[in-house]
Amino acid sequence: MLQFFRNFITSKFGAVFALLFLGLIAFAFAAGDIAGFRNNGGSGDKVATVGRQRLAAADLNQAATNALDNMRQQNPRLSMKGFVASGGLERVLDDMIDRTALSVFGQNHGIIASDRLIDSEITKIPAFRGLDGKFSESTFRQLLAQRGISEKLVRADLAQGLIARQILEPASFGSVVPRELATRYTALLQEKRNGAIALLPAALFAPKAPPTDKELADFYASHRNQFIRPERRVIRYATFGDEALKNLAAPSDAEVAAFYNSNKAQYAASEARVLTQLVLPTEAAARAVAAEVAKGKTLKAAAAEKGLSAGDLPPTNKADLARTSSPAVAEAAFAAAQGTLAAPARSAIGWHLIHVDRVDARPARTLDQVRGEIVQQVAAAKRRAALGDLTARLEDEFDKGGNLADAAKELGLTVQTTPALTADGKSYVNPSEAMPPVIARIASAAFAMEKENEPQVAEAEANKTFVIFDVSDIAASAPAPLAEIKTDVAAAFLLERGASAAKAAADRLLAEAKKGVPLAQAASNLKLTIPPVQTIDMNRQQLTQNGQRPPPPLVLLFSMAKGTTKLLPADGNRGWFVVSLKDIVTPPPAASATLIPAAQRELGQLVGNEYAESLRRAIRAEVKVSRDEAAIKGLRNQLSGSN
Repeated sequence: MLQFFRNFITSKFGAVFALLFLGLIAFAFAAGDIAGFRNNGGSGDKVATVGRQRLAAADLNQAATNALDNMRQQNPRLSMKGFVASGGLERVLDDMIDRTALSVFGQNHGIIASDRLIDSEITKIPAFRGLDGKFSESTFRQLLAQRGISEKLVRADLAQGLIARQILEPASFGSVVPRELATRYTALLQEKRNGAIALLPAALFAPKAPPTDKELADFYASHRNQFIRPERRVIRYATFGDEALKNLAAPSDAEVAAFYNSNKAQYAASEARVLTQLVLPTEAAARAVAAEVAKGKTLKAAAAEKGLSAGDLPPTNKADLARTSSPAVAEAAFAAAQGTLAAPARSAIGWHLIHVDRVDARPARTLDQVRGEIVQQVAAAKRRAALGDLTARLEDEFDKGGNLADAAKELGLTVQTTPALTADGKSYVNPSEAMPPVIARIASAAFAMEKENEPQVAEAEANKTFVIFDVSDIAASAPAPLAEIKTDVAAAFLLERGASAAKAAADRLLAEAKKGVPLAQAASNLKLTIPPVQTIDMNRQQLTQNGQRPPPPLVLLFSMAKGTTKLLPADGNRGWFVVSLKDIVTPPPAASATLIPAAQRELGQLVGNEYAESLRRAIRAEVKVSRDEAAIKGLRNQLSGSN
């Protein structure tokens, strides 16, 4: 219901609160951003001081680079110049300042994040999960090594985020708004608006004659950033598994015997029992129920007659039962025969009546009886160890300057080469071309490599398949040469000219509408050949009922005053909208009574967010933040290529 309201919230707080309140740390690392938050010093000039902590220009540079890499996952054509021009550097710096300010404030007031809590957060980060969906220590170490990040840095950044959550969450928890406010707001949601929207597509107003070479060159020179090619990389790779292990010895008799002796408890005689249990407060009550069972009733039936419930226990051994109840209860349960009721026994919570449903006894197994099972386990362990030794040796060789071709030859592997890929792991020339699954596993690491021909080893499938890979060609993100994209540039030129002509026609249509002429009639009077004018008659709930952000012309319609007409440019220079609002109909408050409780809850959450934002600003003021504008400007110029 409040989606429409949320869509209008564009404050800076939205990004900051998502950063701190929703656990950005895990997301940031998964996307490769955690390396940018080195807030405890660093090399280079400082760009800001938060309390006594300095934020280094080098750290802001790295954070901006990582943020750009993350955004390229959705928009591979984004350049650093465009990122800086859109305010990306300022957003990254503000986030760094906010996180550091909250951390400093927390430290000053004894708010900490324990090592155990940090461990818990690490295990929740999707990037550190193996193929089984669970936290993988090897994946964790591998990703840290690939990105050149220390575990200490990861833990420090997680601690910052956890401290921030401890500070901000209480400020937003349990916020409420008056019922009268929710009443008025729900009435607003049901408000209906009547109007019309005309679209003047740029393509309909574009010149028919193609541009001259000079016009094309001038247009390309002034719009170069519209034609930036994303960074492309060619990856060479080869996968291997057990087949790369040469002459792996089978488990020896000594190894099998050693395994058996070190796991004797696993092969000793054991007994597990399936039990039904009823716990009563007194011994007298337990014996009374036992007497009824002795006369033929089941334990569950006797319990049900007294309003009680007997529960089924999973198969358990004597030691486990003693630990979860008491030794006396375990002794009684394992002394009774199958199908009988054990004598009442006491634990800390009462008197237990236990019926032995089934006895699963397993005799001791000799080495000869389990030899085949042990051979398989020892062989698997030796295989894992051998693969670990092999990958460690490959990593050592690569660190010393070894190359991919030699490693592949040694292992008897065939090196595969991808087409030029973008950062999302897709083919630049043909994005729909299917890539082998292993590419998705290594693409981010390949795009983090600084130079060509620096091979790495990665785990493609946990404990089973590994991959060696490098980058053979790096094509930096840059505008495409005009000669190669003349057709695209010409289309953009004509579209821009068409958008200018469409704007002039929209101005004429606006002038007619302001005289009281309906849009459809005004378009006819001006002899404009445009798509039919759309009549709008809807309320705010209908506007957002599909859960998606409404089209910009409708958003404008619901923010205008009655009887007004406005112009709105279409995205991407595609033309202009003329939006005219004829009437606003607001229902009486009683019509929205059923929506009021939900509105109170959701508005309360928004108010809580504002409380947290106010606290964040107050903390930033208390710890004292100073920015070095000269250093920030210098870095901005460096990143955008303005130096």
